[in-house]
Amino acid sequence: MTSAPADPLIGQTLDGRYVLRSRIARGGMAVVYLASDLRLERRVAVKMMHDHLTDDENFTRRFEQEARSAARLSHPNVVNVFDQGHDAGRPYLVMEYLPGITLRDLLKQQQRLTGDQSLEIAEATLSGLAAAHRAGIVHRDLKPENVLLADDGRIKIGDFGLARAAGANTTTGQALLGTIAYLSPELVTRGIADARSDVYAFGIMLFEMLTGAQPFRGEQPMQIAYQHAHSDVPAPSTESSEATPELDELVRWTTQRDPDTRPRDAGVVLDQLHRIRDPDGAPLGATRVLPVNEFEEPGVTAATTVLGGGTAARPAPDLRESIAPAPGPHPSGPIDAAGTAADRRMRRGRLAALLVLVATAAIGSTAWWFGQGPGARVTIPDVSGQEIAEVEQTFTDLHIAPDFFECSSVDVAAGLAVSTDPEPGARVDRESTVRVCQSTGPEMLPVPTLVGSTEPDAERAIADAGFTVGEVSEERFDDSDAGTVLAALDENGEGLGDAYAEQGVVDLVISAGPLPNVGGMSVDDATATLTSAGLSADGPRGEAYSDEVDEGGVIRLLPQSETVRSGDAVGLEISLGPERFPVPDVSDADNVEDAMKILRDAGFEPKIKGLGAIPERLLGRLSFDRVDPEPGTELPKGSGVEIIIG
Repeated sequence: MTSAPADPLIGQTLDGRYVLRSRIARGGMAVVYLASDLRLERRVAVKMMHDHLTDDENFTRRFEQEARSAARLSHPNVVNVFDQGHDAGRPYLVMEYLPGITLRDLLKQQQRLTGDQSLEIAEATLSGLAAAHRAGIVHRDLKPENVLLADDGRIKIGDFGLARAAGANTTTGQALLGTIAYLSPELVTRGIADARSDVYAFGIMLFEMLTGAQPFRGEQPMQIAYQHAHSDVPAPSTESSEATPELDELVRWTTQRDPDTRPRDAGVVLDQLHRIRDPDGAPLGATRVLPVNEFEEPGVTAATTVLGGGTAARPAPDLRESIAPAPGPHPSGPIDAAGTAADRRMRRGRLAALLVLVATAAIGSTAWWFGQGPGARVTIPDVSGQEIAEVEQTFTDLHIAPDFFECSSVDVAAGLAVSTDPEPGARVDRESTVRVCQSTGPEMLPVPTLVGSTEPDAERAIADAGFTVGEVSEERFDDSDAGTVLAALDENGEGLGDAYAEQGVVDLVISAGPLPNVGGMSVDDATATLTSAGLSADGPRGEAYSDEVDEGGVIRLLPQSETVRSGDAVGLEISLGPERFPVPDVSDADNVEDAMKILRDAGFEPKIKGLGAIPERLLGRLSFDRVDPEPGTELPKGSGVEIIIG
């Protein structure tokens, strides 16, 4: 089993002051570490640029711009930057450490936020953004990922990596920097950004908090960019019951396509948000009461809400009426009336303070619940086919402890991750343990006995044993019946052995039956017989004497190798007939008995002609005239030769 290589920076000390303890997050530009400040004895977050970006002047300049931009801000809703430096040629930032989650994490866990939650986060975001705008800084990358919800309830804006000084027309060399879902139309079309671009991004983010989805969606980034430039953001109330008419108007006002009709900066939006949350404040926009005319029902007042020069063609609700106390006894005089009004204001002030405390406690509880408490649940990713080191890094980033164990897998190569327990998509608590199966390759299964069985029986046995039936790699002529399995081979043509990989392909070698017997046939008949058996008679031929096969007939086959396969060429041995030997000369023999011995030794059968039956005891005393056939005549062995007695 392999393990993930340790981050080489963990344990190092930057500039003799910041000891890197663990990795918190990793982005496209930098890695963020939890570190200890040895000088001030506190925990900090250190953001270090990736090695491969240090040679790029644009990235280095943008990284250092974040330090300068954030250092100019000192606000409770902006992440503080404490220090900036270089270590081994890599720039780094030292920021305050905020344990908790991002707004994106909260949206993933809760899908959508309540109206109170949205307003609380919106107010904190606008406060920090307004401070940036007052300092002449445009964030340019406002999105839920950059809104931090600390465990102690604080809400802060971070990541000023794309920030620049705000001018009338702040441009960029890359027109679409930032996240495409939150880019303002002027950034999409002209690459120009100012404080109103941040206001637009805030409006998109508010829409997403209320509805749980972005207003513009598409498969390609350019589709989303086109919608930003040519479509109006819909009212959040079309997708969420949490959106009030006032919030609809706020979203519509902040997401006007024409930047001139938007609020000039976040401070203006923050003031309007305070009016929405304060029952004594003015309703959203300017409200003008129209007189009743002949087309209106008596007692109905029409109102037009104006936002940044725009109008909404529907009655604007009066927030003061919805929360005003029930009418009581009418004050008797001016002094009593003033006292009653003062008491009412005091009660409302206390109620507002109580609501703020409750909302703050709720946000803090929510941040704790979803950040470090029991609600801090994460989704298990699909890691099938990944390297073990990659899996460990992924789980470390999710604050999950992987517990590796080995298991077999047909589809995943040995050494890679196969599956998780619980399965991918399941949600588990942070810091919990998830079992991860590491592949040992396919399982080795016992091989059944296949040799000697018929082909259909062998195929069934292969499938039942957990293997894959391959093909008949060859047919061999053998003494076994045709169709009998002679061998079972793996994918490399080797024998299987006792065990084989699960679902491995098994090829078979099948018997074609015994070689055909062509002995005694003519050459033509033998050739036809071999052809019908799947062989050819084109091999080298030989000749031999044969006592059984007539001259010109086939004695036997001549295979070219010990193994004869279907389609091979074989040779034929042709008969020369019986072998002939010369009759020996027996003229030197002294008697009949000696002549008979000479003939027998030469392979012939001697016969006596002339006197009839002669006792064997007299053969050694008799003489003879000649033999027939004459000496030198060639005859097959075993042929008879007569000894003629005069």
